[in-house]
Amino acid sequence: MQWRIRPVLPVTKLMVAVAIVVLAAAFGGNDPIRWAIAGVAATGVLVWATRDLLAPVRLAADPDGVTVVAGFARRRQLPWSAIERVRVDRRTHRGLRSETLELDAGDAIYLFSANDLGALPEDVAAVLADLRIAPGSSEQRLSTHHSPDQ
Repeated sequence: MQWRIRPVLPVTKLMVAVAIVVLAAAFGGNDPIRWAIAGVAATGVLVWATRDLLAPVRLAADPDGVTVVAGFARRRQLPWSAIERVRVDRRTHRGLRSETLELDAGDAIYLFSANDLGALPEDVAAVLADLRIAPGSSEQRLSTHHSPDQ
């Protein structure tokens, strides 16, 4: 299974970068400070869009483990035994509700929004739970030898 960003996101970010340059051309005149601010902002959005184009798949999972994007566009494979917890974090702040999928790998926590996954974090968490206990997965082999509930 793979979860990737929605294709509209990098396109929108590229359009925003172009819009920043167009607005700077329309209102910046000969002011070097406005052009510098517009250049920095457009470059930042362009780099952000480039990351989306280079690494659109943010999370991939199979019975052996998960692959996550770490850093700018590097991928990191984690076996199920390295994943301590998978949960959906729900927060409400000032009337806005947000959900993120949280993968706790002990030494790192990976957070994914619905925009990162192209799906609801709750749905992805359910699929990950099914994969984690799928026959043949390393987690299933571990749980048959040792069960923390017993």
